[in-house]
Amino acid sequence: MFTLAEVASLSDIQPTYRILKPWWDVFMDYLAVVMLMVAIFAGTMQLTKDQVVCLPVLQSTVNSKVQPDTAGKADFTTVETTTGQEEASMRTVSFESAPTVTPESLLSGATSSQYQPTESDQELKKGQKDSSGRKTNLDFQQYVFINQMCYHLALPWYSKYFPYLVLIHTIILIVSSNFWFKYPKTCSKIEHFVSILGKCFESPWTTKALSETACEDSENKQRLTGAQSLPKYVSTSSDEGSPSASTPMITKSGFKFSADKPMIEIPSVTILDKKDGEQAKALFEKVRKFRAHVEDSDLIYKLYVGQTVIKTVKFIFILCYTANFVNTISFEHICNPKVEHLIGYTQFECTHNMAYMLKKLLISYISLICVYGFICLYTLFWLFRIPLKEYSFEKVREESSFSDIPDVKNDFAFLLHMVDQYDQLYSKRFGVFLSEVSENKLRGISLNHEWTYEKLRQHVSRNAQDKQELHLFMLSGVPDAVFDLTDLDVLKLELIPEAKITAKISQMTNLQELHLYHCPAKVEQTAFSFLRDHLRCLHVKFTDVAEIPAWVYLLKTLRELYLIGNLNSENNKMIGLESLRELRHLKILHVKSNLTKIPPNITDVAPHLTKLVIHNDGTKLVVLNSLKKMTNVAELELQNCELERIPHAIFSLSNLQELDLKSNSIRTIEEIISFQHLKRLTCLKLWHNKIVSIPSSITHIKNLESLYLSNNKLETLPAALFSLQKLRCLDVSYNSIAVIPVEIGLLQNLQHFHITGNKVDILPKQLFKCVKLRTLSLGQNCITSIPDKVSQLLQLTYLELKGNCLDRLPATLGQCQLLRKSGLIVEDHLFDTLPSEVKEVLNQDTGIPFANGI
Repeated sequence: MFTLAEVASLSDIQPTYRILKPWWDVFMDYLAVVMLMVAIFAGTMQLTKDQVVCLPVLQSTVNSKVQPDTAGKADFTTVETTTGQEEASMRTVSFESAPTVTPESLLSGATSSQYQPTESDQELKKGQKDSSGRKTNLDFQQYVFINQMCYHLALPWYSKYFPYLVLIHTIILIVSSNFWFKYPKTCSKIEHFVSILGKCFESPWTTKALSETACEDSENKQRLTGAQSLPKYVSTSSDEGSPSASTPMITKSGFKFSADKPMIEIPSVTILDKKDGEQAKALFEKVRKFRAHVEDSDLIYKLYVGQTVIKTVKFIFILCYTANFVNTISFEHICNPKVEHLIGYTQFECTHNMAYMLKKLLISYISLICVYGFICLYTLFWLFRIPLKEYSFEKVREESSFSDIPDVKNDFAFLLHMVDQYDQLYSKRFGVFLSEVSENKLRGISLNHEWTYEKLRQHVSRNAQDKQELHLFMLSGVPDAVFDLTDLDVLKLELIPEAKITAKISQMTNLQELHLYHCPAKVEQTAFSFLRDHLRCLHVKFTDVAEIPAWVYLLKTLRELYLIGNLNSENNKMIGLESLRELRHLKILHVKSNLTKIPPNITDVAPHLTKLVIHNDGTKLVVLNSLKKMTNVAELELQNCELERIPHAIFSLSNLQELDLKSNSIRTIEEIISFQHLKRLTCLKLWHNKIVSIPSSITHIKNLESLYLSNNKLETLPAALFSLQKLRCLDVSYNSIAVIPVEIGLLQNLQHFHITGNKVDILPKQLFKCVKLRTLSLGQNCITSIPDKVSQLLQLTYLELKGNCLDRLPATLGQCQLLRKSGLIVEDHLFDTLPSEVKEVLNQDTGIPFANGI
């Protein structure tokens, strides 16, 4: 036998699940417990008290009728007794030799050897009398036998098994009610949800966020009240649902700004320490992952609907068959056992002592099951009345400043609907952790705790231009303390997706250069006004053109703009760059992308653009007609654009001074004669191409001062090249040149000559007539000796000789007054061949005794 507590534990669910049990589930659980008690009470009474007492019915030979009624009871209409002679002539069977069994011995299991008959029992053995005092010739054992026989034959089966049926049905209902808490595929999700929900409810960040919302609502009411007295031309409209209701942000949707509004600082209601902040950030991540996991399916919803349907069907089934058995439970029964050869009687009238109690318990059970069934029907009505696989936080969005809380679906939505039946406050507090605005606020607080002014000051360094620079990488936002670094010149923000530039940036009066690397920063209106008036150089690195902040195109005083990223749209036909018309002071535009044509929007700044740089990633630049409109461009770079010839559009740039066509596929430069129209062209860079020869028409570029032809396929240098009297820099490194023409002596203004990585074996003496040479790169050739006339190069500061076939260095190197050891690139053993006095001269800049090597 098991206790009531053990049975009741079948319906015991973990206390943490109570938030997922609406009132109807709780009510049905209590009804199930009551039904269990009914089953246990009925079963206990049946095991201890249930019995049937039977007496024989004396039938006459004349008119003895038994008419059963509709309820299964026996109605005795006429019973005529026999005469004494007839009764004496009935066949009797003696049971004198059988062991005597009493009701007490049946219950205790005692045999006749343990039972001592009394005098009254001895009298019973001699003969029994019926209720009228008439003898029946039955002894006690025969009555016990008939009672047991009729218990099984006369009683309806429902009277005997009612407690067990109630127990089985109740257990099935309990299992059906709580199956979704036990099924493995749903149990893990429910446990995870309840755990996260509890942590979100108790998190200090939830209290802080909702408290700040209440403060913001109060401030908004005051602002609306005060707005009535403001002039009509002052805009007070703001998006209450946006994270920047009090400080409007510049977004991609347009270029309009509302008027400046007073900055209202909302006091912090609670203080969030570092530990609470880290726990809240972990909760945001857990909620994000749980949502992605649960929203994919609706198994929990289907399982709950399924178990509710099963309970409803079970209720209908129980009610249908139980109602038919109410009237079968009767106190009186007629039994007709086929034991006439043992007893002498064919019919007995029996009484069931538990009939009244069982009937009352059955009626109680039917009442309970009806209530249970009506609740099941209500549950089904609730399940299908509204779409439970969709949950909207519209009310929460209206009551708070977190207007970005998304609606959820499937199992996630169903769980939230179930929680609402317990307490809607849970969903409201849970929604805080679904809001990106809330998460960004938390990140900002944690960020400011971590990145203090002192820590940021330690990260400030000086760059190559001797400017103070701060580089922030992969942070959740921009710390507020950054804007307290008022002496900062350059600010670099990289991989900060939620960067926000506040009005405090107006304190950084020295800031002129800003780098945004994969950082679509938002700016407040006051901050934008400051950047518009003070920012001179902006670097933007992006993956998609949509990442470029809209306010970039409105910086009227911007001088330099560097764009690095994909400017092509998905169809690769349309350049997705916004209008640059507002950049009226832009002088330098640097684009590193994969263009197939020059964006037409660049022509918006063409009239005042002085330098245009396009670095492609190997994509062929086909359309360059837009270049013709850039009449004021002085420097043009088209690198890695897969150009095969010099574009004709370049010849229209009358103000062009420097042209760089590095890393293309140019093979011939016959068009170079057209450069004679570019009177201001002084620098021509055709390096890293496939040029095989230099046309003699190059002599027409009379003002050329720098010519870069390194990393091509040149084998000779034409004499016409040396007629360019203004040439100061000539770079023909890494070609296949074997001879330096003697005409090189004509370049009297030559200051830098690079011929590294060729096949030169002899240096002409005329080379040393270029007395203005400061840099002479002769490395990686086949030179066997250096003429002593190298001493004529009095302005030489850099001499590269490494990688040749030299066996010594001329002692006259000491006469090159400006040449020092740091500028002499040569093998160690060759340096050792110099006289000691020459070594001392070359080592003067080191200030230490001579040591072997360079």
